[in-house]
Amino acid sequence: MPELKVSRRQSLKTLAAATTLGASAAVGSAAGDARKPGNPAIRLVVLDVGGTIVAERGDVPETLRRAFSNHGLTVTTVEIADWRGASKREVVRHFVEQRTPGGADREKLAGAIYRDFSERIIDVYKSVPAIAGAEEAFQKMRGAGLLLATSTGFDREITASIFRRLGWEKYFAASISSDDVTQGRPSPFMIFHAMEAARVDNVREVVAVGDTPLDLQAGTNAGLRGVVGVLSGASTSAKLQEEPHTHILPSVAELPALLQTGF
Repeated sequence: MPELKVSRRQSLKTLAAATTLGASAAVGSAAGDARKPGNPAIRLVVLDVGGTIVAERGDVPETLRRAFSNHGLTVTTVEIADWRGASKREVVRHFVEQRTPGGADREKLAGAIYRDFSERIIDVYKSVPAIAGAEEAFQKMRGAGLLLATSTGFDREITASIFRRLGWEKYFAASISSDDVTQGRPSPFMIFHAMEAARVDNVREVVAVGDTPLDLQAGTNAGLRGVVGVLSGASTSAKLQEEPHTHILPSVAELPALLQTGF
């Protein structure tokens, strides 16, 4: 993994088969109705974007690889895959610094590579579908009175282009991108920005959901009530199991049923 990685904490628990919760169950009027004594009600759910609510087809690593190649750098998709969930600007900066001599104009080169990537990925995501059941999950969670936010390693322009196409802006109290923080995942800053925007100040009232190890690390570093991995994206169950987490679900479609339990 890249040097950004923060030390791990002990895993809390795993939900390997979320379907036993009954994915089609109604969420109810408050997500905390079944919560354990002493726990506040869950108020905010922070969702990753690519691989979590929008399908993962391998487009991002391949588009980054091509952008690097177009500017004379050889970086493989396997190398890039270790950075899934990270700020894409940070990914570009890392490999430019690693693969170019010290006297090179690295900032100029990194800017050119990132612009190439950004233009191409916006075009690619015009055809990337939503995760099956994602929008229905948003509707159930909002109907239960929960606030929703997103955090992503994409920049604001890329994120906005995805949400405009899908018509999803109405569901989210905040949409935090890598542009909004000084350091992306596994740092918890995007989650804290989402909390600030949603006016939720207790980490015990927040759940973060993502499909990569860096997503889970960020949620753990934020000290959240729930750190939920989903298997709809880039990582296998075995890979996610290595990271601190509270639950692992097949996809975001099972999330409303989990939240109903209050855990």
